[in-house]
Amino acid sequence: MIVLKDIVPAAQNNIDTKFIILEKGKTTLEGQNKVCLALVADETAAVHFQLWGDECDAFDSGDIIHLTNGIFSYQRSNLILRAGKRGKLEKIGEFTMSYVETPNMSEIHWIPDPTNSKKYMQERVISPHSRIFPPIFVV
Repeated sequence: MIVLKDIVPAAQNNIDTKFIILEKGKTTLEGQNKVCLALVADETAAVHFQLWGDECDAFDSGDIIHLTNGIFSYQRSNLILRAGKRGKLEKIGEFTMSYVETPNMSEIHWIPDPTNSKKYMQERVISPHSRIFPPIFVV
């Protein structure tokens, strides 16, 4: 199982991780499908996560989720974690998980690795916190 601080953009469904949903945004329609963006986190980092279709109603803030075969990739210029067509989400608990909100892996600018064109590396931090789900208190 990978921790969120170790995920990198890739066009592969290979992310197996666990996180808590901190906040859900509004559900919108993309064509005929419901889509909902959420802020999720584990003890190492946070990331924006896309819920799709029935997932939008199945999960709420405070739910602890196990993601199998997830993908971390760009969608409309936004870097998001999602289950995708091959991935699976399973609720494994509620409210009892340590987490951090920084760094937010979706707020990092990634560039192709010059030594391996199939990999990405961090170039710079765009924002220390989510710009979509701003923190209530910043110390």
